[in-house]
Amino acid sequence: MDIRRVVSLDPLLAAGHLFDDPPRPDAAERFLASEGHHLLVAYVDEVPAGMVTGVETTHPDKGTEMFLYELGVDAAFRGQGLGRSLVTALGDLARERGCYGMWVVTEGDNAPAKATYRAAGGVAEEGQAVLVWTFG
Repeated sequence: MDIRRVVSLDPLLAAGHLFDDPPRPDAAERFLASEGHHLLVAYVDEVPAGMVTGVETTHPDKGTEMFLYELGVDAAFRGQGLGRSLVTALGDLARERGCYGMWVVTEGDNAPAKATYRAAGGVAEEGQAVLVWTFG
């Protein structure tokens, strides 16, 4: 396995099957061009097998932290530690960039995701609630 930071459109699109939906080229270009937006892809024998995206967020009284936005591993490669390796690599990148921490939100009943995040050092904060707004 080789984990690479993706900074151009072609490798992002080649890993499109790892996202929830097919990447939109306009949104992908904007993501890649935005400072503090990161995409790491795990390759197995040069095949995109998993990906993680992270977004740096800065608050005036807290500093900068990494938000783990999305993790995806191709079904054929699950259970081999790729997810944990990707989360760990994003955490390493966050530290390199001066982030004081990293966080993620997942469904309460998503046992595989929670196990992956715990295996990579994540600690659950009980009592949290997620509220969303949808525009459009």
